[in-house]
Amino acid sequence: MRFRSTRPEAALHPAPAVPETMDAVVLDEPGAAETLRVDQVAVPTPVLSEVLVRVVAAGVNPIDAKTRAGRGMSSAIDSWPAVLGLDVSGVVVRAPFDAHPFPAGTEVYGMAAVPRTPGTYAEYVVVPTLSLARKPVSLSHVEAAGVPVAALTAWGIVVETALAHQGQRILIHAGSGGVGHFAVQFAAYFGAHVIATGSPRNLDWLRELGAAEVVDYTSTRFEDVVGTVDVVIDLIGNVSDDTGTRSLDVLRPGGLLIEVPTGAWPGFREAAAARGIRSTDFKTIPDGGALATIGRLLDSGAVRVYIERVFDLDEAGQAHAAIERGHTRGKVVLRVSDD
Repeated sequence: MRFRSTRPEAALHPAPAVPETMDAVVLDEPGAAETLRVDQVAVPTPVLSEVLVRVVAAGVNPIDAKTRAGRGMSSAIDSWPAVLGLDVSGVVVRAPFDAHPFPAGTEVYGMAAVPRTPGTYAEYVVVPTLSLARKPVSLSHVEAAGVPVAALTAWGIVVETALAHQGQRILIHAGSGGVGHFAVQFAAYFGAHVIATGSPRNLDWLRELGAAEVVDYTSTRFEDVVGTVDVVIDLIGNVSDDTGTRSLDVLRPGGLLIEVPTGAWPGFREAAAARGIRSTDFKTIPDGGALATIGRLLDSGAVRVYIERVFDLDEAGQAHAAIERGHTRGKVVLRVSDD
């Protein structure tokens, strides 16, 4: 006998018809931002625990641009053309079974399993159930699409790795970026004394987010003013002005350096160990449970997401160019369809 869900969503939102093809931003091979183009591709088919989501908005992340350029996750792409994009906010159109936690019609946000499956720069995407959460009710889809990768990265760094707590001193480099603006808020929420580096236009904003101290990196060398800290969250590395190496000068013995950008400072482990400092890199875990917790913080107003710019799907190349220019406040998002 077929089980019938008692969830009200299942009755109110029967699974809609799904087309066989869709618009998607495709990449034929690694290249420059302008090589991204819109084409018709097959709508992906969900299997096992995967959910099919109609994409309303897709976040754009630095890892997307790195992958497009032949770095990042590019080596794991096994067929071309490829569809990029990790962040999604949208509406479930197919669930694995009737009583699934996210039945058809549920508004969700989360992370796709790119490049194992096609990404979110498309009208539809398949997403593992455990990588999803219900969209915060206080956020639009555009706002919600800016959350998953950046907020889960910040949560993993600040809460699960640094164990942010009252009395702890945490220095966050690039505090106004996508990951950084969440990291500042999470660290402050859990009681840490937050010191954030940023450009002049972002200093007051960083204070609003919860930074107790701010440093204008364009005019001041942070090691001259911040004193000793327990944790450095390095979102820059040594790609510019040896930020990573200089961070060792402010960490206490036994302190923790969290080096986030892949390849930005290959020798950080050895350099930290030589100074008696602990260190680790970090990779984002697409944890729907953590994302649900973050959603509650967003709905309560304790944390907020900032979207600097929204592009249409066919402007994905321009979005990547904006990311690569750097100095973005908060997040860049692609608008894919209507709510």
